[in-house]
Amino acid sequence: MAEVLILVDHVDGTVRKTTAELLTIARRLGEPCAVFVGDGFDAARETLAKYGAHKVYRVTGAEVTDYLVVPQAELLTTLVQGTAPAALLISSSAEGKEIAARVAIRTGSGLVTDAVDVRAGEGGAVATTQSVFAGSFTVESTVTKGTPIVTVKPNSATPQEAPAAATEEVVDYTPSEAAKAARITESRPKQATGRPELTEAAIVVSGGRGTGGDFAPVEAFADALGAAVGASRAAVDAGWYPHTSQVGQTGKQVSPQLYVACGISGAIQHRAGMQTSKTIVVVNKDSEAPIFDLVDFGVVGDLFTVLPQATEAVDATKG
Repeated sequence: MAEVLILVDHVDGTVRKTTAELLTIARRLGEPCAVFVGDGFDAARETLAKYGAHKVYRVTGAEVTDYLVVPQAELLTTLVQGTAPAALLISSSAEGKEIAARVAIRTGSGLVTDAVDVRAGEGGAVATTQSVFAGSFTVESTVTKGTPIVTVKPNSATPQEAPAAATEEVVDYTPSEAAKAARITESRPKQATGRPELTEAAIVVSGGRGTGGDFAPVEAFADALGAAVGASRAAVDAGWYPHTSQVGQTGKQVSPQLYVACGISGAIQHRAGMQTSKTIVVVNKDSEAPIFDLVDFGVVGDLFTVLPQATEAVDATKG
């Protein structure tokens, strides 16, 4: 059975949920094999084994982690050329898509970005589904050249356990001088909020211009649901919420099980970032707001009246 390479998304050995999703998807195509870059492998190994990694290619050293994406692209290129995998799967973040594009160019392979489904196609090909043009079209694609390189949106699969050996194989890799042209001089961890990461959360509650800058009811409802908090571009540009929480074409693209939009009109810029959500609920006092065109459930009302009631109802169920 051919290997399927997975680039592990982690922070000092703490494996993100997206990696468990990729390992689950990889089992549809072949034998999942993880690529772990950086420190913390001992902490990550249990999780990788739990979700089905048969082998882990491990690379350590500051020469890889102290630079931007080029060393990782070089490393993956070497592994793709040496192992001839059935596919290379990477989480669809800004960094992940840049790495994938560089590997595709270096290996002369086909590339699919922002896939929402990956599966085995006819004749052993890798078939993918993408949601494009702000979710207006669904595209079925198959890579026909080289190694299929696919970046997958978070929440595209439910992680399923499938214990495996996670056998460690240390890779001897030294970045080229060209790969070390951009060095990371400083990095700071994001301030913890106690809420899930926006792109990985199963539930996202977002606020827009209708909040008037008061996100308290949005945050309270999100905390009741155990959700992440997002914001529209209008709210972010007004300085009401951090840019890191922006959902939209120029912000983060999310695809949670449940997306709740509060006081958001539904401009195409915002829809491009959340339209692939499995279930969409809207609270807006304007019954003609464009966002009502794509919702599963809509509430016409003032979010400052609706959200506190919804929060109270959710809290009551916990009691």
